[in-house]
Amino acid sequence: MQRLLRQSSEHSRVFLFVLLCTMSVRAADPATVTFSLNFPQSDPEYYSISVQSDGHAKYECRGKLSRESDETDNYQTDFTFSDATRARIFELAAQAHYFSGKVDSGNKKLAFTGAKKLTYKDVQHETAAEYNFSPVPAVQQLTTLFQSVDATLEFGHRLAYYHRYQKLALDDELKRMETQARAGDLAELQAVKPILQDIYDDSAVIKVVRARAMRIMDMANSPVPVH
Repeated sequence: MQRLLRQSSEHSRVFLFVLLCTMSVRAADPATVTFSLNFPQSDPEYYSISVQSDGHAKYECRGKLSRESDETDNYQTDFTFSDATRARIFELAAQAHYFSGKVDSGNKKLAFTGAKKLTYKDVQHETAAEYNFSPVPAVQQLTTLFQSVDATLEFGHRLAYYHRYQKLALDDELKRMETQARAGDLAELQAVKPILQDIYDDSAVIKVVRARAMRIMDMANSPVPVH
């Protein structure tokens, strides 16, 4: 009898240990907010940005390699959100009730600006909402923020392509990027710092272009506060 009791006790301890380990792993799984936009008349025609509660993020898009090309390109990259932006995203997701209700205005008279979708996922549940335009302030702010991040990442995508295949196009592209960055239209500039550094380090690129790349990197080191 004592032997049976000892075996039962040992089995209980093993079960409890496995249960605690499982709960620990589940608790460690980060929550994720994902924004996607599908708009065939735009460039890129589709993209998605997924950010985890630890800041790790993934960007995926499908669009033209360049404005002069008809060829489409599937592109993806991993990056890390700044702490301030990551925190703001999850704060806005909470304000929007994690997209569990209706967020679209339902106004069919509004111009179509792309099929948008916000998704929240954690270990307990997954919720999502699709919309063209939303009257919900938190959803509006998230949309603007993610679109600003997309604009930054698309500059990085094009700069990498031009740096490899068409260096003469870098000057105009960096001029546009610097103008938009100074206007506050770009977010998370640090996400494209590696390609800016590559351009700056490349002695085959003219000095004025390298200097512009450095100025944008300096702006990435002094990010604009997230509202």
